[in-house]
Amino acid sequence: YSLFFSPACSTTHLISCFGPDTTSVSSWRIAPVRFTNNISKKADMRVLFPRAVFLLLLVSSSIAFNRCLLPSSTGRHTRLFKDFPKPNVEDTDNYRAAESLSKKFSNNTPTTPKSVAVIGGGLSGLACAKYLAEAGHKPKVYEARDVLGGKVSAWQDADGDWIETGLHIFFGAYPNMMNLFSELGIHDRLQWKVHKMIFAMQELPGEFTTFDFIPGIPAPFNFGLAILMNQKMLTFGEKLQTAPPLLPMLVEGQDFIDRQDELSVTDFMRKYGMPERINREVFISMAKALDFIDPDKLSMTVVLTAMNRFLNEDNGLQMAFLDGNQPDRLCAPMRSSIEANGGEVHLSSPVKEIVTKEDGTVDHLLMRDGEKVVADEYVSAMPVDILKRYVPKRWQNMPYFRQFDELEGIPVINLHMWFDRKLNSVDHLCFSRSPLLSVYADMSTTCKEYLSSTESMLELVFAPCSPIAGGDVNWIARSDEEIIDATMGELARLFPTEIANDPRYPSTSNQSPQGTAKLKKYAVVKVPRSVYAAVPGRNKYRPSQTTPVPNFTLAGDWTSQKFLGSMEGAVLGGKLAAEVIVDKDRGVVRPVKEVQRHVVDSSAAHVAKEPAGVK
Repeated sequence: YSLFFSPACSTTHLISCFGPDTTSVSSWRIAPVRFTNNISKKADMRVLFPRAVFLLLLVSSSIAFNRCLLPSSTGRHTRLFKDFPKPNVEDTDNYRAAESLSKKFSNNTPTTPKSVAVIGGGLSGLACAKYLAEAGHKPKVYEARDVLGGKVSAWQDADGDWIETGLHIFFGAYPNMMNLFSELGIHDRLQWKVHKMIFAMQELPGEFTTFDFIPGIPAPFNFGLAILMNQKMLTFGEKLQTAPPLLPMLVEGQDFIDRQDELSVTDFMRKYGMPERINREVFISMAKALDFIDPDKLSMTVVLTAMNRFLNEDNGLQMAFLDGNQPDRLCAPMRSSIEANGGEVHLSSPVKEIVTKEDGTVDHLLMRDGEKVVADEYVSAMPVDILKRYVPKRWQNMPYFRQFDELEGIPVINLHMWFDRKLNSVDHLCFSRSPLLSVYADMSTTCKEYLSSTESMLELVFAPCSPIAGGDVNWIARSDEEIIDATMGELARLFPTEIANDPRYPSTSNQSPQGTAKLKKYAVVKVPRSVYAAVPGRNKYRPSQTTPVPNFTLAGDWTSQKFLGSMEGAVLGGKLAAEVIVDKDRGVVRPVKEVQRHVVDSSAAHVAKEPAGVK
């Protein structure tokens, strides 16, 4: 946008661009001006970044001075019950790359259609099968459980209420997921929310503050302005101290990001002299939302990767909720696409063993019911912790498979809590900034299928919940009652005038008579091994989709791909696995990612055993 780069640009010019209604940030607009892609060049960034920061400072200072222009971003939010139009997520390089990969499958004509057995019916397994079927191959998905989705699976309780494995949010910066919704024709199932981030105020119970993204301002300046305009979380000086350490991320890109994997978020902050309060105000909630881990345990590469994706796309951080349960609203259309193109999906079909030939290739899958599944190609879309228990004895001394020992899933707990009346919540995701909770949402407000005007259903992510994630208590081993009591104490802080003093939950004993909302029922979903634990130094052990076994390929969000352990990463991991098989059919063999030297050196000494399997 030329107003950011014109030498004659002034604060008066910037402010004059806003429309006449300045009573809310969401009504602001910037005069549309053509924006070039030159910002991606390192030389341009070195010139533009300081100028843009200076202009953002002028804007934010003017806004702070003219209080009439910016309503307070704190206070009790009222219910919105409003979805926003789908943002433009297609006009990005990442989206175009994802679209190009999808077209590679749909335009493919196989030399010899291959039968492919895909183990696992989560998002990655379903994505792999969908694109293989579109490419003319014959995939069959084998899911052990009676429900699809894996980490996004859900089921109904005795009352007919849906219980979800996790609270799942869709971001504008999810290019493969956005492509998938377009391909399936289900974009209307995403409920987009206003472009902002909402944080609970730890020191002011019941109060919230926001990062507001002004429409029309391009990335990364919209994020910078959102932070500068917020007057509650960081001081002006702290904001200035935050920017310089992040500048190399914008200038050097992924090379700089990858080099930070040996540092935790806390280590990175201290190395670059960032104030400790930034950790308390921002990074704790960010780390727990990204990987359910505290900042002293989380690799800085994860945070920088997310920021790099979100900051470089205008609508990258805009969030959407699915309008209902994941199995029906997302997994079912994926299954229909697979079956429409000649593939198959089988539920309640657990694998007992991956049986190999003497040369180490896969001979067949032995199912738990005794059936033998024979295919040309085999794909594992299982989580790393489960796959470890299936690795055949013949493979166990291969360095490729030994590096799995360096990876493990992180524990997480998802909570559903139904209250007997409507809480004064927001139509959005909230970052709780609580010691025990990561993020939460009132699903009776944000999601059409769960909509209620008289009662609230909160879905919350309880994290960190074990020492590996930085927690002091192993909550995974605690009873459901203990977990709910601890959560009620946190909700009493988030809703101090609404949660009742309930004798069933001692943590609410200090609540005033003003609070009247009582818990009707709850569900506790414990996932002992969720997404891979992105602790420092782990990224280099994430394996390629290509394996040293000629007819065996890996899918999954934990495999090597650039979108972390997430729904986006799962879909991309599945697409990349499908690409390995499609290319192989065309005579192109993709290389195996290099394994770390110390893993190679120690692999031969490993004592191979019969795989334990999963009961």
